[in-house]
Amino acid sequence: MSVAEPGGATALAALLSGAWVPPAGAKVGVLVCGANTDPGSVA
Repeated sequence: MSVAEPGGATALAALLSGAWVPPAGAKVGVLVCGANTDPGSVA
């Protein structure tokens, strides 16, 4: 099972859904990790 840290998951969701569109020519990176999670709380 993989768990993503909420802040990174939220940023990725905003980009994928089109809720936030970067300005033309912008370079955008989203870091998605599990560092700020407790996998036991979602199991």
